[in-house]
Amino acid sequence: MRAINLSKSWLKFLNSEFDTERMAELKKFLAQELKNKKVIYPATENYFRALNLVPLENVKIVILGQDPYHGPKQAHGLSFSVPEGEKYPPSLQNIFKEIKTDIGRDIPLTGDLTRWANQGVLLLNSVLTVEENMAASHQKKGWEEFTDKIIQVVNENCNHVVFILWGSYAQKKAEFVDQGRHLVLKSAHPSPLSSYRGFFGSRPFSKSNQWLISKGLKPIEW
Repeated sequence: MRAINLSKSWLKFLNSEFDTERMAELKKFLAQELKNKKVIYPATENYFRALNLVPLENVKIVILGQDPYHGPKQAHGLSFSVPEGEKYPPSLQNIFKEIKTDIGRDIPLTGDLTRWANQGVLLLNSVLTVEENMAASHQKKGWEEFTDKIIQVVNENCNHVVFILWGSYAQKKAEFVDQGRHLVLKSAHPSPLSSYRGFFGSRPFSKSNQWLISKGLKPIEW
């Protein structure tokens, strides 16, 4: 994990983060885990993929996840997304169901959400790594503060961004957002445990596009 792997548009604002004691400890932790033959997702080159696909100046929407998928072949650096050809995890299935209900778009043939990122959707997890088959195993190792900083950078340097925050964990990030300039959409998480408690019917996709259009921006083709 090196700052050099991060695109220049983000590095300008995040470079100092890599000099912190917190980040040094995180690097040490990850290096030791790999030395101990632990399997970590996503692959090292994909830790910052969400940022590298969406330059700061292109950010229109932030969708915040918790931590990467911990099963084989699933995590590839974008929250809720899986590589083409992989089975849709339950949360992603529910996201696609809500899209169909919300805007009438059929469930796609791939769970790879790179197409969203290419339109300015920052698919960011609060924690950027996880051990195989060990959900939440890399929480409280330093990633949360790093992604707090990312939210602050977007808040301060972009205009009219939509922050889609699913579940109480993601919603804590709302404290960094100026809701006079940006739109915050909160609901239950799309996981099967909570999707029927406020995720279904929340219509975040049409609401996001309505906001973007009202600000003279191109809507997202979900």
